[in-house]
Amino acid sequence: MSALERLAATIEARKGADPDTSWTAKLLAKGPEKCAEKFGEESVEAIIEAVKGDRDRLTSEAADVLYHLLVMLAARDVALADVLAELERREGTSGIAEKAAR
Repeated sequence: MSALERLAATIEARKGADPDTSWTAKLLAKGPEKCAEKFGEESVEAIIEAVKGDRDRLTSEAADVLYHLLVMLAARDVALADVLAELERREGTSGIAEKAAR
């Protein structure tokens, strides 16, 4: 099991946790819209670090993005396994061809 899969499982387990003791539970308790907003904020922070060229800060912000993406997915009951299956489905397909097929 990868670190990303373990993180997704932890987030899933926190769905019913006490929001006073778990940041993940607190985010999930605020609803999918707040989770999406937080994901957007973290994405912008990663973009800023990418533009600045600060590799260490970008690495840190990218980890935040992945975490908040998984929280957002959990808030809408989308499993990481489903996202990974979609990536596998697309594997070997040209990005241009895949986009044209939508």
